Amino acid sequence: MEKAHRPPGVVPRLCGRVPGSGGEVLMEKPPSDFFRDHADVFLEMAFRADRLEPMEHPDAEGQNRGRCGDTATVWLKTEGERIAQVALRVEGCLHTVASANAVAELVEGKPVAEAWELTPERVIAFLETLPPDHHHCAELAVGALHRALADLQARRREPWKTPYRKTG
Repeated sequence: MEKAHRPPGVVPRLCGRVPGSGGEVLMEKPPSDFFRDHADVFLEMAFRADRLEPMEHPDAEGQNRGRCGDTATVWLKTEGERIAQVALRVEGCLHTVASANAVAELVEGKPVAEAWELTPERVIAFLETLPPDHHHCAELAVGALHRALADLQARRREPWKTPYRKTG
């Protein structure tokens, strides 16, 4: 097998997937300092893991798959008309993890009606340094939230179906 030729200063880096997720993709990218290139809030959301596990007995669940192949699942627990807790599962890159955590951060503790108003642009602004070629990650995460909110509405209309729903 012939070695690929690389121009000087270009090194292969993992990009587009979280290492160990089974979807590693090598891409040619100029060297940079990832930690200097991103705002603290982006880094905090990208590496925050406390929400990244399924929720037992959620009040709602929503899943969205992006055109890049990444998937985000959002589970919600509510108290009355407020979102009390958000849990996530992300199969994708750090940009999608950061976007999903930003969605959770922006809606947790807020009224359900306010959560419906969350936009990808608001997530992008919150993260400060989400690269333009990864803005679709914010769209993916907000889409998963909106699907969870739609599921919440459906469950409230037909509460008898809730015990029969499969989650996770």
